[in-house]
Amino acid sequence: MAERHLVTEASEGYELLDSGDHEKLERWGDVVTARPDTQAIWTKQDAARWENASARYSSGGGKGAWTTTGTIPEPWLVRMNGLTLSAKLSSIKHTGIFPEQAPNWDWATDRITSLGNPEVLNLFGYTGAASVSAAKAGAKVTHVDSSKAAITWTAENAKLSELPDDTLRLIVEDARSFVKRELKRGTKYDGIILDPPAFGRGGKGEVWKIEEDLLPLLQNLKELLSEKPGTFFLLNGYAAGYSPLSFKQLVDSVFQNVDADYGELRIKETSGRELPCGMYVRFAR
Repeated sequence: MAERHLVTEASEGYELLDSGDHEKLERWGDVVTARPDTQAIWTKQDAARWENASARYSSGGGKGAWTTTGTIPEPWLVRMNGLTLSAKLSSIKHTGIFPEQAPNWDWATDRITSLGNPEVLNLFGYTGAASVSAAKAGAKVTHVDSSKAAITWTAENAKLSELPDDTLRLIVEDARSFVKRELKRGTKYDGIILDPPAFGRGGKGEVWKIEEDLLPLLQNLKELLSEKPGTFFLLNGYAAGYSPLSFKQLVDSVFQNVDADYGELRIKETSGRELPCGMYVRFAR
């Protein structure tokens, strides 16, 4: 398929209010944050609006920190796409919610609905919005992340969104190790979602480098993905230096004979400008 960009628009739970000068101003429910964004190389539209930020993240000397105005609940709740999610001011400038992924949540929901009650695997699942969304759509989800804190956060989101206990399996493990073990078991999944970092370390010191480890991981995932009609695959990426076309051609080279969508993940600003936030490749059989 041709390149197609996915755009998240403003909702009750989230809005990109402004961006520019390497920052973005966002509303998460009633909380407004200002934080760095390297893509926002243009100028701000409404400088005065930034004075109303509830929290601002700034970095210097290799470290970053939030400065808040008034009291912000920890966590506070954000409602998006039928989910109730826990938002926090993390030390790495995130809130634990990635609104640019909302179109992918909707796409996966459609695939899951058509499959019935599929088995879905989410690798590098972080705080679990994609997993919770998939489970609410009717999937039985295996959520894997090497961070215990991320798994705890996912469990919070599952509880907030009132998921039954048997719909979400949480695994603290290196993604590559988990996949290799599933291959030995002969496990098959009807849907696979992954959002690998450019670089990371597992709980046991495992080192992940996307330029070295993504291809062999996808080769293993090809064996885990069921070939029955309707099964799906979704790869997200935020690694600088790669284009959506690079990711698509990687997926094509591994899976072959699939008709994959690919492109940028973007968020539409109040003014109508669009902020690039990442990239995706996805296909359904």
